[in-house]
Amino acid sequence: MDEQKKQEYEQYVKEVTPTHNLWLQMIKAFIVGGIICTLGQFILNYATNTMGLDKQTAGSWCSLILVLLSVLLTGFNIYPLIVKWGGAGALVPITGFANSVAAPAIEFQKEGQVFGIGCKIFTIAGPVILYGIFSSWVLGLGYWILKMFGVV
Repeated sequence: MDEQKKQEYEQYVKEVTPTHNLWLQMIKAFIVGGIICTLGQFILNYATNTMGLDKQTAGSWCSLILVLLSVLLTGFNIYPLIVKWGGAGALVPITGFANSVAAPAIEFQKEGQVFGIGCKIFTIAGPVILYGIFSSWVLGLGYWILKMFGVV
């Protein structure tokens, strides 16, 4: 009896578990990431060539515009659809990071400014910020030590 239940459960798991085509997912991620990067390059070229900004200022404007677009698309519930279709291609760039901050803020705004938005806004992006700062500190310390010994 136990063996039959085990087989039935395994069959149920096979039926319920979604199957994914890895190559198709990679192509979709490449397309979405490529579109985001192409948009960023267009903004950089426009700001540099048409508006006459230097590269650093144009890069700042590019980041600002991409973050703004990501937050607006998140607010209108469009960015989650892009992420669902494009996967990592939409999650990895700066737009995905902006989405990970904006989505909890929108979701928990009903709980108030402090206990809703204030406490939940960095639930997704918080670990990225924490480990990003920590790893940069460790790398900086390592660089400083290597520089003291004349290795670098």
